[in-house]
Parts: sequence; structure tokens; C-alpha cells
Amino acid sequence: PAGPSAAMRLAALLAALRPVLPLVLGLSLGCSLSLLRASWSQSGGEDRCLGAAGRPGPLAGGARPEAADGRPGPGHEDFRPRIVPYYRDPNKPYKKVLRTRYIQTELGFHERLFVAVLTAKATLNTLAVAVNKTVAHHFPRLLYFTGLRSAKVPHGMVLVAHGDERPIWLMYETMHYIHQHFGSDYDWFYIMQDDTYAQAEQVKALVTHLSINQDVYLGRAEEFIGGDEQARYCHGGFGYLISRSLLLKLHPHLDSCRNEILSVRPDEWLGRCIIDFLGITCVSQLQGQHYHTYELAKNTEPEKEEEEEFQAALAVHPVSDMTLMYRLHKHFSRIQLDRAYQEIQDLQMQIRNLTSLTPAGEAGLTWPVGINAPFLPKSRFEVISWDYFTEQHLFSCPDGSPKCELSGAGKADVSEIIESALEQLNSRYQPLLRFSKRQLLNGYRRFDPTRGMEYTLDLLLEAVTQKGHSHILAKRVSLVRPLSKVEIIPMPYVTEATRVQLVLPLTVQDLDFVANFLDMFAMNTLDTHDNALLTLLFIYHPYDAQRVSQVDVFAGVKAMVGELEKRYAEVKIPWISVKTEVPSQVKLMDIVSKKHPVDTLFFLASVWTEINMEFLNRCRMNTISNWQVFFPVHFQEFNPALVYRGEQTASSSTDFLRDGHFDRYSFAEACFYNSDYMTARTKLAADILDRDEVLESMEVFDVFLHYSGLHLFRAVEPGLVQKYALRSCNPRLSEELYHRCVLSNLEGLASRSHLAMALFEQEQANST
Repeated sequence: PAGPSAAMRLAALLAALRPVLPLVLGLSLGCSLSLLRASWSQSGGEDRCLGAAGRPGPLAGGARPEAADGRPGPGHEDFRPRIVPYYRDPNKPYKKVLRTRYIQTELGFHERLFVAVLTAKATLNTLAVAVNKTVAHHFPRLLYFTGLRSAKVPHGMVLVAHGDERPIWLMYETMHYIHQHFGSDYDWFYIMQDDTYAQAEQVKALVTHLSINQDVYLGRAEEFIGGDEQARYCHGGFGYLISRSLLLKLHPHLDSCRNEILSVRPDEWLGRCIIDFLGITCVSQLQGQHYHTYELAKNTEPEKEEEEEFQAALAVHPVSDMTLMYRLHKHFSRIQLDRAYQEIQDLQMQIRNLTSLTPAGEAGLTWPVGINAPFLPKSRFEVISWDYFTEQHLFSCPDGSPKCELSGAGKADVSEIIESALEQLNSRYQPLLRFSKRQLLNGYRRFDPTRGMEYTLDLLLEAVTQKGHSHILAKRVSLVRPLSKVEIIPMPYVTEATRVQLVLPLTVQDLDFVANFLDMFAMNTLDTHDNALLTLLFIYHPYDAQRVSQVDVFAGVKAMVGELEKRYAEVKIPWISVKTEVPSQVKLMDIVSKKHPVDTLFFLASVWTEINMEFLNRCRMNTISNWQVFFPVHFQEFNPALVYRGEQTASSSTDFLRDGHFDRYSFAEACFYNSDYMTARTKLAADILDRDEVLESMEVFDVFLHYSGLHLFRAVEPGLVQKYALRSCNPRLSEELYHRCVLSNLEGLASRSHLAMALFEQEQANST
């Protein structure tokens, strides 16, 4: 009996150890290999590093010896990094270090392509305009160059006039101008004439495949008349590409070329200059890339051209008139569009073939193929709602009304979607069936940030067969307008050195919060020597204004300002006193605007705002004169009595955004330039015709929204945090402003979960 019992115990032990057996074997094998490798490294190191007499021998890999103290020896180029400790001389005044905002600028990166278009008086308003409307927006930077002295610039074009219409002089001045203004900013320079049609996307793709380290002179190579058979110049009519390195080497010789080289054609003159002084000739292919061109014959029909040379051309010349330019652009755009559709179909087919090999299998295939799957909400608060619409009305309106008329871009969007649905249905079922729309029964749409705009349409259709029989049927279709390629919109450059003028309106109800505001202002701006000033606006009620000689309600604030001016001798904080019963934001801003220069950058603040350098820099960057104003959405902390209910508040900097919300009903903070405000205010004055009561129903935001053509940038601002405070809503303001103030107070109490917990505790207390 003992034998079987021992065998059973052994089997039970092995069964218990079986799950951990691979782990034990893996650890044992790993430790053994580590020890073996360590022994090899030690023995090999002793043989290589010491010679026969114990002196250091040469290092492996050709490395140079180092000095005894560990620093690189003579001729050692692979320097070891070392930490340089920061040391600030206490005897020198503090100086703020200004660095570039973009790492691309600091690292010296260049833009890819600059395009110069040579035009003349006869073609400036015809062919040059056609170039601007067809391909100009596809290039990152495009300028027009002419020899006219005082040419009238067509709308949307940037023209450089040299004042001399001689062709050689125009070419010389153009090359000199490009080197002086753009030579250090771009890697490639493409020069073309206004009677040339260039495929912008093909040209941009060409420069991405060429090395910027070579001197490149690329175009349609032509022989000089009676010149050397080996030398070639690039024909100007088909455009040509010059690298930055070639431009830098050519610039010192431009004056010599102008004086020594005689030529009638500017492209021949430039080609001869490059050959004579740099020894570089024009080539039509380089680094495996071909510069394809096509010469148009007279009375050419672009739609009927089927030659492969024409289809692959980067540049077409000569273009005789504007109509031909537009026809060429339409033809080549259709070719690119067909290529894009074919590439999409090929990619979708590859995705379908590979889906079966994925863990999810066919179930993981999304619709449309290649587009991100719909957003999956994790809770009911993340569900994206659908908006219902018909061909005439929308039932989810921006102003909150239940029904509004479809107009403008919304109506155009619905019409385009219906046409696209019909086109897709007919392409799928023709020639068996042909569909036509009778009516849109129901329409639903929603914006999914992961994929784009989704549509569901219930269409009443008439289907006609090949034999002419018709039938009415209802069909539901689903469509997606996917998010396209993200583009960076060019914006004017703004620096952080701009002075910010803070404007703080104060009423009697704000006196309890002024001390904290001034302390934060002194700590975050005055102590750090930030370029910011402060102006206080004391708003007196008429009753308080009559008693100001006996009792000044703002005496305590003025005393605090005096203390700050004593502590910071170079700082002056002015104040302005205003008497009014209704503190209209527009009227107050009118007073401040007249007392400051037109180039002043205002930050209209509230007494609960905690000023910091991070936000002031964003105020400078997001506010652009004659272009954009900035209305930040501050973060409002919840009522601590409801959120914490006697518990300790969150102290860490990473938790403070949990206990509040971004107050989208508040427009008290704003950043804008005085010149922009004055322009919009002038338009407002002409509209209201001295009806000052209208100003009481408006804020600065409304002035810019309705009376300026500027961009209104409104975004959440995590750097602008306000403590909880119950705002005092003036009932004498307009109904909309008063309602907005009440909503701000109500939503600032606490979150839904905190309010529910407070109600639950109150009911529990009442029941007991």
C-alpha cells in the first residue's frame, strides 16, 4: 500500500508545480546565461585593455584612449556629455531670457518651397490672376514679381514691383530679392512665368524626394544658340527649380553677371550666369526624379489630350488665355482626383483582405472601410446625440429654440448629402434601376470627433426600371463625411514681449476679493518683472458718489494700491472713478479706451481672476491686431461646502481641475487691442444712433461678434482659475445678461453627483 501512496503524492506534487514550472525553468536559464556572459566579458576585457607590460592597449573598434581623469584624450571627438550647473550672479540684475516659441525656429529648420511668378503689365490682370485662382493656394508661399512702378494689385495677390520692365533687370532684381528676404527661410525656390500651368502637388512631391545638400538647377534643359553643346539652361516657360545652396553661391556673382553677360532672354541670362560662375548646368532629371513638361500647340483641347507625356507633365506651356488655364486646372484636378479614388479603392481592398487575419476577424471591419470606428461612449453622459432635420427646418438650433429654418451652409450641407446619396444609389444599381428623389422623409446627423459627420437619411424615391416601369419606395441610407487632412492655418506671428494692460472694474460687492487679486498680481507679475500694467476702475453708485467726501467706499482699496506703489517704486497703478447705476461693460470700456494708445493690448479681468504669467503669455499669443480677439473660458471652482462637506480640499496641483467646471456663461474676461475695439465701436455707434440704452444690453463680446470682421477665439483656459464666489447679478441689466449671470451661479454650485449626494443627505436628515 505504501508504494501506490507515494506515487500518488508525487503525482499530486507534480500537478501542483506544473503551473510554475515554466517560470522556474526560465529564471534558471536566464541566470545561467547572465553569469556565463559576465565571465566572458571580464576575461575578454583583461586581454584587450592591457598589453604585455601591463600598459593600456588600443581600444576595440578604433576608439581613442582617454586621459587618466576620465576626460577625452587628444583627438577624441566623441565628447562625453556633462551637466553644466546653473549659476546666477547675484550682483547682476535679473533679465528674462526670451526663447523662440517654436522649436523649428530655434533648431534652424527651413520651410520647404517658395514660388516666384514673373508677370508683366499685359498679363497681370489676366494670366496672373488665373494662376492665383488655380494653383496659388496649393503652394506654401507664392509671390508675383513685375517691372511696373505703381501697379494696381489684384485682390488676394502679393506683388513685388521692381520699377523696371527690362526682362534681364527683372530677373536680376527678382533673384536678389528672393535671396535677401527668403534665402534663409526656404530650401527650394521654384521660378515660373504667368503663362505656365504647374501642377502644384506634383512640384511639392518632387522637392520632397530631392536632397537639399546638392546644388540643384532642375527644369527643361535647352541648348544655347551657338554655344557649347554640353551647357544647358532651364527654359523659363516651363519653370525651374533652384536649391538654397545654389542660390547662396550664386548671389555674390549676380552683379558681375548683370554687367558681363549679354542676353535677350532672362532664362538664358540666368543659365549662363550659373554655368560661367558655378559650373552647373541645367538637368531634366536628378536623383531618379524626372521633370516632365509638355508644350501646348495652338488650339489645343486639354480634355482630348490623351498622351502619356501630357498626363505626367509637371508644367505645361504656353498658356494663351485665362480660359485655357482654368480648363487645364480642371483637367489635371480630375486626373489627380481619379488617382486618389483609385488609391482609396486599392487600400480598402487590402484592408478587407487583411481583416480576416486579425484577431477580430470579419467582425472588426468598420464601415466605411478605412475610416475610424464610431465613438463608443463609456457612460450615458458621453452619448453623442443625433440632430433631426428636414429639407426646410432643423430641430436642434444653436440658440436653444426647438425649430429653426435651414439656411446658409446648413442648407447647402443637406442638399449636398441628398445629391451624394442619389449619386451613390444610381452608381450601384444602374442600368437596372434609376432613382430620383421625391421627398426627404427624415434626416439625422451628428458629429463624431473620431471620424467626422454622420448622416442617416430616410428617402422617398422613385425607381425606374430599364423597361420604363416606375415604383415608389422608401429607403434608408447612411453616409459619412470623414474628417480630412488637418491643415495648419497660417497666422500672423506674435511675440511675448507685448505689454498687457489689465483693466479691473470694481463695485462695492467686490471689495472682499480685491486683496487676493492684488496679492496675486504682485506675486505673478511685479515680482517676476512681467511686462504688464494694471488700471483700476472704481464704479460708484450715485448714492455712494454723493458721500465720497465723507465716506469713500473704495478707501481701503486705494490704501492697498498705495502700499504696492511704495513696495515697488517703479510701478504706478492708476485708477478711474465712474458714477453709474448700471455698470455696462461697453460703457466702462469706452472710458478706458479713450485714455490709452490705440496699440494697447487690453486684458479685461474680473476681481476673482488669479493672474499668472502662463495665461498672460497666452493672452499675447492668441490676440492679434486686426485679426483675432481672445475670450478665455475660465475654470470656476465649485462651492466647497457642497463638494467637500467638511472634508479636506484637494491640495495637489493635479487635482484642482476636478472640483469645478469651465464657466461657458461668463464673458467677463477678454483680450483685445484698443484699435480693434475702437473700430468695432465706431460701427456700433453708427448703428444704434445715440440710443445709449442699447449699450446696457451688450457686452464687449457682442460688440466684436456683430460689429467686427475679426476672428473671435473662445477656448477653455486652464491657467485662469477662479475660487468659488456667488456673483451679484444686477437686475437692471438686460434680460439675457441677467439670465446668463444666474445660470453661471447655478452651474457653479457643484457637479450633479455632489448635488445628488447633498440632497440625499438632506433627505436622510429630514427623515430622522
